This record gives sequence, structure tokens and C-alpha cells, in this order.
Amino acid sequence: MSECTHDCGSCSQNCAERKMDPKDFLEAPHKDAKIKRVIGVVSGKGGVGKSLVTSLLAVGMSRRGFRTGVLDADITGPSIPKVFGVHSRAMGTEDGILPAKTSTGIQVMSVNMLLEDETAPVVWRGPIIAQTVKQFWTEVIWQDVDFLFVDMPPGTGDVPLTVFQSLPIAGIVVVTSPQELVSMIVGKAVNMAKMMNIPILGLVENMSYVQCPDCGKKLEVFGQSHLEETAKEYDLPVLGRLPLDPQVAALCDEGSIELFDGDWLNSAYDMLQGMME
Repeated sequence: MSECTHDCGSCSQNCAERKMDPKDFLEAPHKDAKIKRVIGVVSGKGGVGKSLVTSLLAVGMSRRGFRTGVLDADITGPSIPKVFGVHSRAMGTEDGILPAKTSTGIQVMSVNMLLEDETAPVVWRGPIIAQTVKQFWTEVIWQDVDFLFVDMPPGTGDVPLTVFQSLPIAGIVVVTSPQELVSMIVGKAVNMAKMMNIPILGLVENMSYVQCPDCGKKLEVFGQSHLEETAKEYDLPVLGRLPLDPQVAALCDEGSIELFDGDWLNSAYDMLQGMME
């Protein structure tokens, strides 16, 4: 091993003294893209409703007059096009790839839009998946987007690391569910973000309860929520609680999430709007 020159920018060694500015890894967006804020939506594990929260954030902020987009970074489990009813192939020009637009003008980019058959599995290794996500940032012409929401795959692997390092993330929203196991795994996502110096905007709990249509009573079908405890432990605000709602599930299945009508994420919308003021 050669003598240390203390110039980490030209050194390949991963020693204890190594220091690298996170900004050194940032990738420039497409030259014609205009994006003001990039918001990551993450979870410690799969199946907690991260894509649903991403979609509702995009819809809610669009209704408040902001131009929104969704970058579907969950390459092996893309669901954003289905939720928004987008089934067309991505179009491109000599300059770059054009995102699809939903019925209300939300811009969407997902690997499903590059496949001949949207049900075909994406059997790729981690580095290829991470590179694809990076290309959705560098080669897609996002058009005057106020908020670009990134629907991340679960966990703390290659893709979340690539997104955190390559994109100028203004903050992340962490999605959880009532089970104590999930609350424990949330800590991994939160601690990863802190390690990467990514601001954590708050927590959203999905599947929080079922509301009886007759009496209005809220039933905690997955047990008592640990959201407040988790929020207090990591000093984070609670941005919303989403119930199990068959009408929302039907809208997702029909590709009509833009017809969603609910105020469960108003605190999240207020927080995001405040970032632009």
C-alpha cells in the first residue's frame, strides 16, 4: 500500500481516513430537464404501501397546483404505471426519453414502459438495476417538474444507495405499517438516510385501521399502532395515517388513483408546500 497523500479524490483505497463529499457522486439530470424538488418515498420492507403513498403524494400536490412527476425506481416490482392507468410504451427523441403523462398531467417513468410485455419479469442483477434508475434521472426529459417523487424499492440495497448518492434528494418520506416488526425495520431506513445526510421529512403509516361503515369506529386489524413511539424515538413528525379502504384499492386496480378523495395526507401536503415557499 502506497503512502497516504490525504487526497481522497484521487485514491481508490477505502481506509478509515477516507472522506468524500456526498455531492461528489451526484449525477446531472438531462440537460433539458427542469426539476425543483426530488422527494424519495422509502420503506424498510416490502408490502407496506410505498407505491400507494407515492401516488397519493403526486396526486395531492398536483391538485394544489404543483407540477408533479413519479420516477418508479422499483425496477423489479414496478406498480406506478398500473396505479395511474398508464400502459403505453415510453417515447423518445434524439435528445432523450419522454415521460408518459397521466390523465391529469402527472409525468411518469417506469421500466414497465420500456418492456414489450408489461407482465414480463425483470431478471437483472443489482448493478444493472441501479444503472437503469440512474438513467431515469439522466436520460429522461422531466418537463418543468416542481416535485419529482421517487418510488424506491424496499430495503437498504443497491438502488436506494444509488438514488441517495446520485440524485439531489430534498428529503424522504418513510412509509410504515402498524406491526411492531415493521416499526423495527423502519429504523434501518431511517438510519441509512442519516448516514447519507438525507433529510427525513416524516412518517406515514399505511393500513393503520379499518373504519366501520356503520358506526364509524376505527378498528386496528393489525394490532395497536407503534407509529407514535417510532416517531418519538427518531424525533420525526407523523405526516399521515392511511386506513385499509376498499375504494382506494379499487382505484389502484382500475388505474384511477387520480380520482382519490381523502384528507389523510393533508399534513404531508402542507409540509411539501412549505418547502416551496
